[in-house]
Amino acid sequence: MKISDNNRIEKEARKKWGETNAYKEYCGKSKGYTEEKYAFLAEGMNDIFAEFAVCMKNDEKPDSENTQNLVKKLQGYITENYYTCTKEILSGLGQMYVLDERFKHNIDKQDAGTAEFVSNAIKFYCR
Repeated sequence: MKISDNNRIEKEARKKWGETNAYKEYCGKSKGYTEEKYAFLAEGMNDIFAEFAVCMKNDEKPDSENTQNLVKKLQGYITENYYTCTKEILSGLGQMYVLDERFKHNIDKQDAGTAEFVSNAIKFYCR
């Protein structure tokens, strides 16, 4: 991801969530992040989405134990690197993964339908 992309995303995030505790926590955690660090973290997220795609290809269900463990892994990754990812936040992310075409397109690079699979797995996890 280019710095210009990060700047655009940063402005959008600040506008939507700038007053939230999660956004403030993110600002503190990411204060020293370099472009390389952001790229590394994005790759880590993509690796998790790739694991979801494997589950989907193996005909696992969104509520399977393996898939649910991946949801926990995703939640932990976000918490460790960005902000405390509560179930409420995670639920919102799950919706965004399918409703925002940018996220859906990126996640579906793993395999068509991955975003919907992840969203459904998150929905089950957060219920």
